[in-house]
Amino acid sequence: MNYFEVRFFIEPYEEYIADVLTAELGEIGFDSFVPTADSLDAYILENAFDELKLKNLLADFPFEASIDYKITQIESKNWNEEWEKHYFEPIVIGNDCVIHSSFHKDVPKAKYDIVIDPKMAFGTGHHETTSLVIGQLLQMELEGKTVLDMGCGTAVLAILAAMRGARDLVAVDIDTWCTDNSLENIAINNIQGIEVKLGGAELLKGLHFDIILANINRNILLADMEQYAACLSSGGELYMSGFYVEDIPLIEAEANRNGLKLIDYKEKNKWAVVKTIKE
Repeated sequence: MNYFEVRFFIEPYEEYIADVLTAELGEIGFDSFVPTADSLDAYILENAFDELKLKNLLADFPFEASIDYKITQIESKNWNEEWEKHYFEPIVIGNDCVIHSSFHKDVPKAKYDIVIDPKMAFGTGHHETTSLVIGQLLQMELEGKTVLDMGCGTAVLAILAAMRGARDLVAVDIDTWCTDNSLENIAINNIQGIEVKLGGAELLKGLHFDIILANINRNILLADMEQYAACLSSGGELYMSGFYVEDIPLIEAEANRNGLKLIDYKEKNKWAVVKTIKE
């Protein structure tokens, strides 16, 4: 499976500009990102790449910045090695959860120790949205609850939910890189009871969950929230992230249309996670 690597040169380079660019690229099919000192490397399947969409995105980019790019076709490679060479370091979230890769040494001790070898999949805990949802998971009552990890990436959220007592978990992603990597990470952590499915919201028909975690992006959340609500038990909780605080009114309006009430939200560097309950 071949990918395009697109290196974006941002001038002036600001972390918040790279974050916004990352979010918008995710909406046109890019699925993995590696920041460098002064640029952003983004990856997309060769058959999903549409350069016209990319040019339109950059033409409408909301910040005053000069963004050029260079496209390189790449074949499959050892992505664990790539992450090791770049920025993936062990991360501790909420004092109770440490996320690290199998190549890390001297890992901090924590109640929940999760090994993630991310390959191309998103979800090491470093991005604000992942750490926000993990923070919510650490506060939930999960014992015996059925849980869906929608857009699972590395399955880090499903793995933590299982460690905290959830049962009959399902992890779903549209990308074979992600589902394959999820299976590997579940095995590395010796976790039982997580079913990994390849596909989208169409897979949810007939399923029922107490808790749904959807860390994707705003447009997919808005398009698929009806399906999420339909498979959520009465009084069940839907946690959504992958968007900015300013997008919460849009998310809340769609939630209300589907019988979901927004209870609370948390934010980190302008990114948000919202908690909704099915009334």
